Amino acid sequence: MNIPHSHPARIALALTLSVCLAIGTGRVLADEECKDPIASWQPREVLRKLLDDKGWMVHRIRIDDCCYQVRALDELGRQVEATYSPATLSLVELELEDEEHERRESQDSHHPSR
Repeated sequence: MNIPHSHPARIALALTLSVCLAIGTGRVLADEECKDPIASWQPREVLRKLLDDKGWMVHRIRIDDCCYQVRALDELGRQVEATYSPATLSLVELELEDEEHERRESQDSHHPSR
């Protein structure tokens, strides 16, 4: 893992790590779980590239509950909110919004490299 060298980046990383550790102790009610050791996390840019190659238009990738949360348009132009494991980049949860209703899926078949 590349540790950022600037002071603000170090503070942001420390805050993220603190939140992940604090949340990790009280995850009883959470739907998705990402328990990857932080040292094994892949950079967000790797996930963005995989999703771009898949035809997604990525709007945002952020860290939430120690997972990567993605907001994007998929290859069919649908609004997508997806949760990925930061170490394996495997899909944890996918929410699709279509014209009639919102659909939620949780399956590994939506791995970004497929």
